Amino acid sequence: MTARIDKLVTSGTFSLDGGTWDVDNNVWLIGDDEDVIVIDAAHDADAIKQAIGDRTLRAIVCTHGHNDHIDAAPALSDLTGAPVLLHPADAHLWSMAHPDRRIDDDLVDGQILEIAGIELHVIHTPGHSPGAVSVYAPELGAVFSGDTLFQGGPGATGRSFSDFPTIIESISSKLLTLPGETVVHTGHGDDTTVAAEAPNLDEWIVRGH
Repeated sequence: MTARIDKLVTSGTFSLDGGTWDVDNNVWLIGDDEDVIVIDAAHDADAIKQAIGDRTLRAIVCTHGHNDHIDAAPALSDLTGAPVLLHPADAHLWSMAHPDRRIDDDLVDGQILEIAGIELHVIHTPGHSPGAVSVYAPELGAVFSGDTLFQGGPGATGRSFSDFPTIIESISSKLLTLPGETVVHTGHGDDTTVAAEAPNLDEWIVRGH
């Protein structure tokens, strides 16, 4: 198998509900020496393009519409010609960040993207935002959870367009049902595994975040 996962960390800001915070984002590149897909074009299109190198960028997949995950997507698309994909339930968040540009295509639950001889399965995992998705790569034993699941718990649900019961349902029914050894590649911070997080579900429900 030639497909591999590369990680780039970029820095910028996240803004919503009148506040702005400094953040470091994980940008994930999945592919081989010829073709690649980027998950979450955050903050720095030039740095992402450098990480892509001479490979052909086939798609820019947005796990959700918060500006820190999509702010570099239009510029990266312009640099590479790759389409930007987002779940339509987050179109309003996209429009807040990029009012003069539309996404190129929708992501839908159950959709399969192919890259470097492997399949990437799109899983709609709402809660952090209405259109949040996770991307499962069974051949790589990995899921890219965006801001839905982190090491230590669910993504934040205290701001507009988010809902805690919804994210718990997404995590419990769609992510924690994956094989325990599946590596969870998150939108921020360190990796974890399904097996490491699954025993803590009840604790998260009790604490409410």
